Amino acid sequence: MPTNRKKTPQPSPLDRWSGIPLYHQIQQRLMDQIESGKLKPGEPLPSIHRIAAQMGVSQMTVRQAVKSLCNMGVIYSRQGKGTFISGIKMMERDFRQVLSFSEEMKARGAKPHSELLSLNIQMPSQETREALALGENDKVFCLRRVRFADSLPMGIESSCLPVHLCPDLLETYDPSTSLYQVLTEKYGILVTVTDEVIEVGKASAEDVRYLQLAPKSPIFLFTRVSYLENGMPAEHAKSSYRGDRYRIVNRLMRTKR
Repeated sequence: MPTNRKKTPQPSPLDRWSGIPLYHQIQQRLMDQIESGKLKPGEPLPSIHRIAAQMGVSQMTVRQAVKSLCNMGVIYSRQGKGTFISGIKMMERDFRQVLSFSEEMKARGAKPHSELLSLNIQMPSQETREALALGENDKVFCLRRVRFADSLPMGIESSCLPVHLCPDLLETYDPSTSLYQVLTEKYGILVTVTDEVIEVGKASAEDVRYLQLAPKSPIFLFTRVSYLENGMPAEHAKSSYRGDRYRIVNRLMRTKR
């Protein structure tokens, strides 16, 4: 006697002609399932064999995608027990407050840390010179870091500060710590106001490498000038943040007439 059984929907095939590596496509599909709640925190990840069969790819390709997700902190392995979902968070950027990245992440319940790309003294670009109102011979500290929330890379930040504000920063600053906290506690420099411009772009080769993104992924581009209480510009920063892990929040008020 015939029975009406619902067939389990099969995932759409991977796009083998898009130029995006297959493991990147598998990685994104697994992340989509985690974000949607189909795969929940604490649950085991389907086996490599099962994912490979569903996607029509080799187990080696799936292992590459799984390894990438482990590096991002989205999933984790327990020896002898398997691989499990750790869960990921969408971080909010609140423009109603002046907060450092470390302060933002702690407020969201995430543990911030950084990977240093470079820290040096250099001549500023014309854009930085104008933003910081510097003289022709003034130099800046340039600090470039990859910023992480827990183990997930969130963005690449490049901050430039006038050397005359903190002359020994190069010798004393630990790049794994909060820059704003050090400026306040060691130099008495308190950032009170920021002007920030947000644009949307596509991931550069550097973004792809350090933020573990697929080529041409959407990213937020931030340009910020930070000011002290006396109105003096103290920092010019340019950053790129993952479009899939950030959202912008703001409060708009209608003025009374």
